[in-house]
Amino acid sequence: MPLDAAPLSSSEFNAMMRGAAPFEPAPVVAVGVSGGADSMALTLLAADWARRQGGTAVALTVDHGLRPGARAEARRVADWLADREIEHHALRWTGTKPRTGVQAAARDARYRLLTGWCRRHGVLHLLLAHHREDQAETVVMRLARGSGIDGLAGMPGISETPWLRILRPFLATPRDRLRATLKAKKQPWIEDPSNQDPAFTRVRVRAALSAAADDSPGIDRLAETGRKLGLARAALERQTAELLARAVTIHPSGYCMVDHAAFASAPQDVARRALSRTVACIGGLAYPPRRDRLDRLYETLVDGAPARARTLGGCLISPTRGRVLIAREPGAVHPPARPGPGGETIWDGRFHIIVRGGQASRLRVGALGRDGWIEIAARMPEVRKTAIPAPVRPSLPALRDGRGVIEVPHIGYRRPENRRQTAGKRPEIKKMRFLTANPLASAEFSVV
Repeated sequence: MPLDAAPLSSSEFNAMMRGAAPFEPAPVVAVGVSGGADSMALTLLAADWARRQGGTAVALTVDHGLRPGARAEARRVADWLADREIEHHALRWTGTKPRTGVQAAARDARYRLLTGWCRRHGVLHLLLAHHREDQAETVVMRLARGSGIDGLAGMPGISETPWLRILRPFLATPRDRLRATLKAKKQPWIEDPSNQDPAFTRVRVRAALSAAADDSPGIDRLAETGRKLGLARAALERQTAELLARAVTIHPSGYCMVDHAAFASAPQDVARRALSRTVACIGGLAYPPRRDRLDRLYETLVDGAPARARTLGGCLISPTRGRVLIAREPGAVHPPARPGPGGETIWDGRFHIIVRGGQASRLRVGALGRDGWIEIAARMPEVRKTAIPAPVRPSLPALRDGRGVIEVPHIGYRRPENRRQTAGKRPEIKKMRFLTANPLASAEFSVV
């Protein structure tokens, strides 16, 4: 540790959190803590900050089940935090682990478990301890993969999801200052042996950066490069949002209409980004579609509306009434899902649905399909008058039981029920929201 590494002060951390505002009165924040120096420092600082605001911080440790000592380490973290009166919960990644891509799978599981806990408990802010060196390593790794401006911008200071915000207040903070903070607070930490395993790409990159210079200018320059590209990405996202607002009309039943002429007249980088976001939104994708196929679709839009229907990223793209319809591809929808605890489910990566009544074991939420459309149109012919375009109807979410389709909210269909069945026992969709994994427009990329 350099001799001049100073602990982070409360006022410095307060400034970091002001940059991540807004927070509710008496905020409740969750902190992902592994027991390592970085996350332990964040937990202690966040707990002190939350208490000063009249709120609280909750620490969450994910036990991936990949190392024999992981569970004991989680208990040690719990004991440390109990001594400081900080609430702590251990979350376990269960099930079969992959043989390859372990770090990526573990990262995905970690985010899923952390955000899932926050969602279930109504916590709106999840703090993560990525710091300056993590940002530099991320830039190097993405540069090696040939990433564009999105990847080279590094990690954002603030990420917004449909359920919560993910905050990274330490992105400009050197690792040494976090360790100095723990030393000042007389708080030990855990050294994860996997952080020294050269089998992992990030470990090799970290070692290379350390060997390249005895001091920090190289890491400083990489982190600054990420920050500058983050500003460029934010500017590009503003232009993209403006184009989406002008050119795309989205419907709560999960499709959109596109003014292809507006896309054709916009700068190429902006139009391609807007098209990618639109396809990812309607397709319920976690990641954007492949660039080569996206480029072919963009060229088609530049030349005018497509002459025939095309598919991309689980979407059906077709001309209609002088505009372009982008809808979910019926053959790509997820299989039917049984309502989970509380009747809740997220189906097809696009719809948040809550079901009430009936026997949950007999209920399924899935695509209406062509057979379902024929069934409900025979029972209620007036559904044929719906304004929802015909290509969209098969992919509409429908509630079913053993007797067939019970309800399709987007077209106002509800199966007539036995009069002896009381209202409280009748199965029904109480809530449905189009809540895609990749919203059409989201918060601007943040370099805070």
